[in-house]
Amino acid sequence: MLDAKRLLDEFLGGQDGQNGKFGGAGEFMKGAGGGALAGGLAAILLGSKTGRKVGGEALKLGGMAAIGALAYKAYRDWQAGKEAPAAVPARESVPMLPAPSGTPFNPSSESGQQTLARHLLRAMIAAAKADGHADAQEQARIFAEMDKLPLGADDKAFVMDELRAKLDIDAVAGAAATPEEGAEIYTASLLAIDVDNAAERGYLAMLAARLKLDDALVAHLQQTVAAAAGKAAQPVG
Repeated sequence: MLDAKRLLDEFLGGQDGQNGKFGGAGEFMKGAGGGALAGGLAAILLGSKTGRKVGGEALKLGGMAAIGALAYKAYRDWQAGKEAPAAVPARESVPMLPAPSGTPFNPSSESGQQTLARHLLRAMIAAAKADGHADAQEQARIFAEMDKLPLGADDKAFVMDELRAKLDIDAVAGAAATPEEGAEIYTASLLAIDVDNAAERGYLAMLAARLKLDDALVAHLQQTVAAAAGKAAQPVG
Protein backbone atom coordinates (compact mmCIF):
# COMPACT_ATOMS: atom_id res chain seq x y z
CA MET A 1 0.00 0.00 0.00
CA LEU A 2 1.33 3.41 -0.96
CA ASP A 3 2.33 5.59 1.98
CA ALA A 4 2.50 8.91 0.14
CA LYS A 5 3.52 10.92 3.19
CA ARG A 6 6.48 8.67 3.94
CA LEU A 7 7.48 8.70 0.29
CA LEU A 8 7.35 12.49 0.20
CA ASP A 9 9.20 12.81 3.51
CA GLU A 10 12.00 10.58 2.28
CA PHE A 11 11.93 12.26 -1.13
CA LEU A 12 12.74 15.61 0.45
CA GLY A 13 14.62 14.34 3.47
CA GLY A 14 12.47 12.69 6.06
CA GLN A 15 13.41 11.50 9.52
CA ASP A 16 16.50 9.38 9.84
CA GLY A 17 15.57 6.25 11.75
CA GLN A 18 19.09 5.81 13.13
CA ASN A 19 19.77 9.14 14.73
CA GLY A 20 16.34 10.81 14.85
CA LYS A 21 17.53 13.80 12.84
CA PHE A 22 16.07 15.22 9.68
CA GLY A 23 18.31 15.03 6.66
CA GLY A 24 16.55 17.14 4.07
CA ALA A 25 17.06 18.21 0.50
CA GLY A 26 20.20 20.15 1.23
CA GLU A 27 21.97 16.91 2.18
CA PHE A 28 21.31 15.04 -1.08
CA MET A 29 24.74 15.62 -2.55
CA LYS A 30 26.42 14.61 0.71
CA GLY A 31 24.36 11.44 1.00
CA ALA A 32 23.64 12.20 4.66
CA GLY A 33 20.38 12.25 6.58
CA GLY A 34 16.93 11.50 5.27
CA GLY A 35 15.71 8.10 4.22
CA ALA A 36 16.80 5.81 1.42
CA LEU A 37 15.47 8.22 -1.17
CA ALA A 38 17.47 11.22 -0.04
CA GLY A 39 20.45 10.22 -2.14
CA GLY A 40 18.49 8.20 -4.66
CA LEU A 41 15.03 8.95 -6.03
CA ALA A 42 15.16 12.72 -5.59
CA ALA A 43 18.59 12.88 -7.21
CA ILE A 44 17.37 10.66 -10.06
CA LEU A 45 14.23 12.69 -10.73
CA LEU A 46 15.35 16.21 -9.92
CA GLY A 47 19.04 16.19 -10.82
CA SER A 48 20.40 19.57 -9.72
CA LYS A 49 16.99 21.19 -9.32
CA THR A 50 16.13 23.72 -6.64
CA GLY A 51 14.68 21.14 -4.24
CA ARG A 52 18.11 19.60 -3.68
CA LYS A 53 19.50 22.94 -2.50
CA VAL A 54 16.98 23.87 0.17
CA GLY A 55 18.55 24.06 3.60
CA GLY A 56 18.59 26.22 6.68
CA GLU A 57 15.42 26.42 8.72
CA ALA A 58 13.36 24.45 6.19
CA LEU A 59 15.94 21.67 6.25
CA LYS A 60 15.31 21.08 9.95
CA LEU A 61 11.65 20.27 9.32
CA GLY A 62 12.11 17.69 6.57
CA GLY A 63 9.88 16.53 3.74
CA MET A 64 6.20 17.37 3.76
CA ALA A 65 6.57 19.63 6.79
CA ALA A 66 9.15 21.72 4.92
CA ILE A 67 6.81 22.30 1.97
CA GLY A 68 4.03 23.23 4.37
CA ALA A 69 6.25 25.61 6.31
CA LEU A 70 7.47 27.39 3.17
CA ALA A 71 3.95 27.80 1.79
CA TYR A 72 2.57 28.84 5.18
CA LYS A 73 5.20 31.54 5.67
CA ALA A 74 4.62 32.99 2.20
CA TYR A 75 0.84 32.84 2.56
CA ARG A 76 0.91 34.49 5.98
CA ASP A 77 3.20 37.29 4.76
CA TRP A 78 0.94 37.84 1.75
CA GLN A 79 -2.19 38.00 3.91
CA ALA A 80 -0.46 40.50 6.17
CA GLY A 81 0.08 42.75 3.16
CA LYS A 82 3.85 42.56 3.30
CA GLU A 83 5.90 43.29 0.21
CA ALA A 84 7.79 40.34 -1.22
CA PRO A 85 11.49 41.30 -0.98
CA ALA A 86 13.28 41.71 -4.29
CA ALA A 87 16.08 39.41 -3.15
CA VAL A 88 17.49 37.72 -0.08
CA PRO A 89 21.27 37.54 0.39
CA ALA A 90 22.71 34.08 -0.12
CA ARG A 91 22.99 31.95 3.03
CA GLU A 92 20.72 34.27 5.00
CA SER A 93 18.68 32.29 7.53
CA VAL A 94 14.95 32.51 6.89
CA PRO A 95 12.76 32.05 9.99
CA MET A 96 10.57 29.01 9.40
CA LEU A 97 7.78 27.63 11.58
CA PRO A 98 5.79 24.45 11.02
CA ALA A 99 2.33 25.11 9.65
CA PRO A 100 -0.33 24.83 12.37
CA SER A 101 -1.96 21.40 12.61
CA GLY A 102 -5.51 21.23 11.35
CA THR A 103 -4.94 23.81 8.61
CA PRO A 104 -4.93 23.02 4.87
CA PHE A 105 -1.12 23.33 5.05
CA ASN A 106 -0.93 20.57 7.68
CA PRO A 107 -4.03 18.34 7.92
CA SER A 108 -4.56 16.76 11.32
CA SER A 109 -5.99 13.48 10.03
CA GLU A 110 -3.90 10.69 8.55
CA SER A 111 -6.15 10.49 5.49
CA GLY A 112 -5.83 14.23 4.95
CA GLN A 113 -2.05 14.04 5.15
CA GLN A 114 -1.93 11.11 2.72
CA THR A 115 -4.15 12.91 0.21
CA LEU A 116 -2.11 16.10 0.39
CA ALA A 117 1.15 14.16 0.08
CA ARG A 118 -0.09 12.47 -3.11
CA HIS A 119 -1.05 15.83 -4.57
CA LEU A 120 2.36 17.30 -3.74
CA LEU A 121 4.25 14.33 -5.15
CA ARG A 122 2.25 14.53 -8.38
CA ALA A 123 2.91 18.26 -8.59
CA MET A 124 6.67 17.76 -8.16
CA ILE A 125 6.87 14.98 -10.73
CA ALA A 126 4.79 16.99 -13.21
CA ALA A 127 7.03 20.03 -12.72
CA ALA A 128 10.12 17.87 -13.22
CA LYS A 129 8.67 16.85 -16.60
CA ALA A 130 7.82 20.41 -17.65
CA ASP A 131 11.04 20.97 -19.61
CA GLY A 132 10.35 17.88 -21.70
CA HIS A 133 13.51 16.00 -20.66
CA ALA A 134 11.67 12.99 -19.24
CA ASP A 135 11.19 11.24 -22.58
CA ALA A 136 10.95 7.45 -23.01
CA GLN A 137 14.72 7.01 -22.89
CA GLU A 138 15.05 9.12 -19.75
CA GLN A 139 12.16 7.27 -18.11
CA ALA A 140 13.86 3.94 -18.83
CA ARG A 141 17.01 5.23 -17.11
CA ILE A 142 15.01 6.44 -14.11
CA PHE A 143 13.19 3.12 -13.77
CA ALA A 144 16.49 1.22 -13.94
CA GLU A 145 17.94 3.40 -11.19
CA MET A 146 14.79 3.02 -9.08
CA ASP A 147 15.22 -0.75 -9.13
CA LYS A 148 18.42 -0.25 -7.16
CA LEU A 149 16.57 1.49 -4.32
CA PRO A 150 14.76 -0.23 -1.45
CA LEU A 151 11.32 0.91 -2.59
CA GLY A 152 8.08 -0.98 -2.16
CA ALA A 153 6.17 -2.13 -5.22
CA ASP A 154 3.41 0.43 -4.65
CA ASP A 155 5.95 3.26 -4.30
CA LYS A 156 7.63 2.31 -7.57
CA ALA A 157 4.32 1.92 -9.35
CA PHE A 158 3.15 5.36 -8.23
CA VAL A 159 6.30 7.10 -9.45
CA MET A 160 6.35 5.16 -12.72
CA ASP A 161 2.69 5.88 -13.44
CA GLU A 162 3.17 9.59 -12.77
CA LEU A 163 6.26 9.75 -14.98
CA ARG A 164 4.52 7.93 -17.82
CA ALA A 165 1.33 9.98 -17.58
CA LYS A 166 0.77 12.80 -20.03
CA LEU A 167 1.60 16.17 -18.49
CA ASP A 168 -1.75 17.52 -17.28
CA ILE A 169 -1.51 20.89 -15.60
CA ASP A 170 -5.28 21.04 -15.08
CA ALA A 171 -5.18 17.81 -13.07
CA VAL A 172 -2.35 19.16 -10.91
CA ALA A 173 -4.19 22.42 -10.25
CA GLY A 174 -7.56 20.71 -9.85
CA ALA A 175 -6.30 18.80 -6.83
CA ALA A 176 -6.30 22.01 -4.78
CA ALA A 177 -9.48 22.14 -2.70
CA THR A 178 -8.55 25.45 -1.04
CA PRO A 179 -6.36 28.48 -1.85
CA GLU A 180 -3.92 27.29 0.83
CA GLU A 181 -3.56 23.91 -0.85
CA GLY A 182 -3.02 25.72 -4.12
CA ALA A 183 -0.17 27.68 -2.57
CA GLU A 184 1.37 24.45 -1.28
CA ILE A 185 1.07 22.72 -4.68
CA TYR A 186 2.79 25.70 -6.29
CA THR A 187 5.52 25.58 -3.64
CA ALA A 188 6.15 21.89 -4.27
CA SER A 189 6.37 22.62 -8.00
CA LEU A 190 8.91 25.37 -7.39
CA LEU A 191 11.05 22.92 -5.42
CA ALA A 192 11.19 20.55 -8.39
CA ILE A 193 12.16 23.09 -11.03
CA ASP A 194 15.08 25.39 -11.70
CA VAL A 195 13.28 27.97 -13.85
CA ASP A 196 16.18 28.14 -16.28
CA ASN A 197 14.30 27.85 -19.56
CA ALA A 198 11.14 29.13 -21.21
CA ALA A 199 9.27 25.83 -20.86
CA GLU A 200 9.70 25.79 -17.08
CA ARG A 201 8.76 29.46 -16.72
CA GLY A 202 5.72 28.91 -18.90
CA TYR A 203 4.65 25.87 -16.89
CA LEU A 204 4.83 27.72 -13.58
CA ALA A 205 3.01 30.74 -14.98
CA MET A 206 0.20 28.52 -16.28
CA LEU A 207 0.05 26.62 -13.00
CA ALA A 208 -0.29 29.83 -11.00
CA ALA A 209 -3.10 30.93 -13.33
CA ARG A 210 -4.92 27.57 -13.08
CA LEU A 211 -4.60 27.69 -9.29
CA LYS A 212 -5.98 31.26 -9.36
CA LEU A 213 -3.13 32.51 -7.18
CA ASP A 214 -2.83 36.23 -6.63
CA ASP A 215 0.26 37.73 -8.31
CA ALA A 216 1.50 39.08 -4.99
CA LEU A 217 1.13 35.66 -3.37
CA VAL A 218 3.05 34.06 -6.24
CA ALA A 219 5.86 36.56 -5.67
CA HIS A 220 5.96 35.66 -1.97
CA LEU A 221 6.03 31.94 -2.74
CA GLN A 222 8.83 32.36 -5.27
CA GLN A 223 10.92 34.47 -2.92
CA THR A 224 10.39 32.22 0.10
CA VAL A 225 11.53 29.13 -1.82
CA ALA A 226 14.43 31.02 -3.38
CA ALA A 227 15.53 32.30 0.02
CA ALA A 228 15.44 28.77 1.44
CA ALA A 229 17.65 27.73 -1.48
CA GLY A 230 20.01 30.63 -0.82
CA LYS A 231 19.51 32.45 -4.10
CA ALA A 232 17.49 35.27 -5.62
CA ALA A 233 14.07 34.50 -7.04
CA GLN A 234 13.54 34.61 -10.76
CA PRO A 235 10.08 35.99 -11.68
CA VAL A 236 8.19 33.50 -13.83
CA GLY A 237 5.10 35.53 -14.60
